[in-house]
Amino acid sequence: MKKLNLLFVTIAMLTFSQIINAQISGSSHDFSANAWSGGEICKVCHTPHNGTMLPEAPLWNHELTTQTFTLYTSSTMDATMGQPDGNSKLCLSCHDGTVALENFGGVTNGSTKILPGTAAYVGTNLTNDHPVSFTYNAALATADQGLFDPTNTQSGLGGTISSTMLFGEKLQCASCHDVHNSYGINGLLVKSNAASALCLTCHDK
Repeated sequence: MKKLNLLFVTIAMLTFSQIINAQISGSSHDFSANAWSGGEICKVCHTPHNGTMLPEAPLWNHELTTQTFTLYTSSTMDATMGQPDGNSKLCLSCHDGTVALENFGGVTNGSTKILPGTAAYVGTNLTNDHPVSFTYNAALATADQGLFDPTNTQSGLGGTISSTMLFGEKLQCASCHDVHNSYGINGLLVKSNAASALCLTCHDK
């Protein structure tokens, strides 16, 4: 019986990895054509063995950024800001431009970095980017009066904003950006932003 259960788990994992691979293949997160990737798609971020166990990403395989970021501020913002955490920190471990793309699997001396002036570059100054890693809950929506209550409002992704777009009640990069290209939307988005539809999922104005 144990062998049968193990077989089912193995088949499920292989099927899942094939689906994810097919979605990422050809997207801007497919690095397999780059020599430094070794022809790998998944291994740049994940590894089946000896990865770092993070709640945000299983079997993480990429070097993490150690930068202190300059945060977004606004006189009209009611959220409490802190340094990027969760999956936002994972995203910034390439997109801040300080960590090389090929710094995975224990490599720490890579030189291929996302450069300023390119579309993928975010940098360490986040003052001109949408804020991330803040708690977005009913209390914030009430205080702000320009946000929908994430616990009641449907996201259009099969549940509420809270259940389908937030991570431990926090808005992160992956709340809007679809890192695995699951939806196949240009720009790696979780839903189309035609007529500002993605923005208006949360913003009531």
